[in-house]
Amino acid sequence: MNPNQPAASVPAYDSLGANARLDADAQVEKRAYNKVFWRIMPFLMLCYVIAYLDRVNVGFAKLQMGQDLAFSETVFGLGAGLFFIGYFLFELPSNLLMHKLGARIWIARIMITWGIISSLFMFVQTPTQFYVMRFLLGLAEAGFYPGVILYLTYWYPANRRAKMIALFMSGIPVAGMFGNPLSGWIMDAFNDTHGLRGWQWMFVIEALPAFVIGVVTVFVLRDGIDKAPWLDADEKRVLKRNIEEDQQNAGAASGKAHGHSLGAVFSDSRVWWMCLIYFCFVTGQYALTFWMPTLVKASGVTGNFNIGLLSAIPFLCAVVVMNILGHSADARRERRWHLIVPALMGAAGFAVAASFTDNTTVAIAALSVAAAGVLTCAPLFWSLPTAFLSGIAAASGIAVVNSVGNLAGFVSPYMIGALKDMTHSTQLPMYVLSAILVIGAVLVWLTPAKLVNR
Repeated sequence: MNPNQPAASVPAYDSLGANARLDADAQVEKRAYNKVFWRIMPFLMLCYVIAYLDRVNVGFAKLQMGQDLAFSETVFGLGAGLFFIGYFLFELPSNLLMHKLGARIWIARIMITWGIISSLFMFVQTPTQFYVMRFLLGLAEAGFYPGVILYLTYWYPANRRAKMIALFMSGIPVAGMFGNPLSGWIMDAFNDTHGLRGWQWMFVIEALPAFVIGVVTVFVLRDGIDKAPWLDADEKRVLKRNIEEDQQNAGAASGKAHGHSLGAVFSDSRVWWMCLIYFCFVTGQYALTFWMPTLVKASGVTGNFNIGLLSAIPFLCAVVVMNILGHSADARRERRWHLIVPALMGAAGFAVAASFTDNTTVAIAALSVAAAGVLTCAPLFWSLPTAFLSGIAAASGIAVVNSVGNLAGFVSPYMIGALKDMTHSTQLPMYVLSAILVIGAVLVWLTPAKLVNR
């Protein structure tokens, strides 16, 4: 080395080399995430559209099924909610099995099983049969949603997950947008064909895609970065580096060994705090999706297909809002207010809809605000627990939060049905839903920002 050479020249050269490597990695990273997106996200969305349609189409079947089988609002609400008891019991073991066996086989198993059970609803004739089938459907589907949330943590770090989860959960409003008109059309067009009522044909026809896509899942999904043949070595290196750094950050944020301790999940008060928040949001979500056709019909709309078309409008609004706020949350790396605002939107929408039940225009507009709010809460919520959970703790923690929170799926329809039978009105249950969403917003506000804003 020339002793007269300025000492700064070597670092400057190294700096240029480092910048070049960073630029190259940035290009590799962009290319890799583009591949990951197109390989898994559209397919996962399709799976969730089918899953959600089979989960909540009972709400549309109710328009005809309730009269045919003489089910009261309470019977229907209890049966709709029993899905989540089965869901609760098997969700944690299901997610742990997926973490062990891989998403490809386990998600395929879930879809095929629920497709078969969903089709068997055509034989339901008594309240007991209805209760049993809803419980079994919950057992079959348990693990799908939290399994996909866990699966996304294998590919995306925390600062990219909110918009991906929001996109995945667009399956809920998409299922409403297309599923409600489809359900109405099937019930009208196939009614009394070959001696079967329209609701029976609806269950059979809408169950077939779950079975078919379940088989396709085995050939489409890959269990993780290392098993993706469509990624080259550099792309795998960059993606794995991002996941490793994210898990280290999660451990630092949590202050506990969440990456390796299952017991830590159950002893951590923050996990149970997340359960409580999610319970509030899920209460609003399933009240909307199960009772939307009934609420639209109550505003004066007639005809199953017309009810389906108008029921699609709130879900269309939800698709737009949930993706805008999902992108915004990731771009600003802010989670709490991106949850508080839609929760309050949901509360306001339910309250206004309750006050104008006999005005179709106002009711649809208010339900659109409610749908945009409550359906946006769910995807953005998952940015909170996944910010401090990783490894097996993520598999178990996500399942615990989702299963406990989804008990609201039992409470919500049963509560609404019972209150509706008691008061012969939807006003009181809608006001109760508004209050629960406000409580959820307050709980999010009380969550420390430093824990979740990543």
